[in-house]
Amino acid sequence: MAEMFNKLSVLITEHAFVRYAIIVGVLIALCSSLLGVTLVLKRFSFIGDGLSHVAFGAMAVAAVVGVTNNMLIIMPITVLSAVLLLNSGQNAKIKGDAAVAVISVGALAIGYLLMNIFSTSSNLSGDVCSTLFGSTSILTLTSTEVLTCVITSVIVIALYVFLYNKIFSITFDENFAQAIGIRAKLYNLMVAVIIAVIIVLAMNLVGSLLISALIIFPALSAMRVFRSFRAVVICSAVFSVLCTLIGFIIAILWGTPVGATIVAADISGFCIFSLIGKVKGR
Repeated sequence: MAEMFNKLSVLITEHAFVRYAIIVGVLIALCSSLLGVTLVLKRFSFIGDGLSHVAFGAMAVAAVVGVTNNMLIIMPITVLSAVLLLNSGQNAKIKGDAAVAVISVGALAIGYLLMNIFSTSSNLSGDVCSTLFGSTSILTLTSTEVLTCVITSVIVIALYVFLYNKIFSITFDENFAQAIGIRAKLYNLMVAVIIAVIIVLAMNLVGSLLISALIIFPALSAMRVFRSFRAVVICSAVFSVLCTLIGFIIAILWGTPVGATIVAADISGFCIFSLIGKVKGR
């Protein structure tokens, strides 16, 4: 055990890419857990899964077009899809849940089709697998990418803290919030856009198919133990950060896939919190 901790300390102190990966992972986990509570309570958690598929399709388009900075394509398409999904209400011809299924499955299929037809890589299956389930690109981040993630995360956290009361209102009673003058549609739109940004940032961490785990598991785990909104938000944030750190440490020391290991840590934490909730309930 001491030998493993020594190895970890050496990796962190001597290799900047390990520090970069941990910083980005913690920030993404923190941001996704904050918004995840609202999405779970509003029963919008499926949007995260749909947008992750859209991001995969946008990444395939960027690769086909040959854009060096694929964020120029991925970010606008994912944000636009978030807005469209939010506006697909009960009056639309395609209802909200059906719209998520149509957009997510369509984007996933088209993205894979484009990567097959216009592929320039000799290892297409490896590229697709790493995109869907996370890759080692989280360990090759540049200082510019880390700075971009830090700035974006600070903006997201600042907006959440500043708009906490508004988000609380639209989470539990959107009609009452509108009645007292809160622009619920505007804040719902803001939440959707922020989630889209977080999903795009998280693709290098856990991959397209596992992103929703960062959003759902921390919130569900916190709800097993706590009842107040503030306590759930705080617990969800702490839970997400700790599980991400544990997942990173295991992945670095034992060479397991980063994304899948983090999600496995989230699942283990969820099981523990479920047991605590049952004991506490008794």
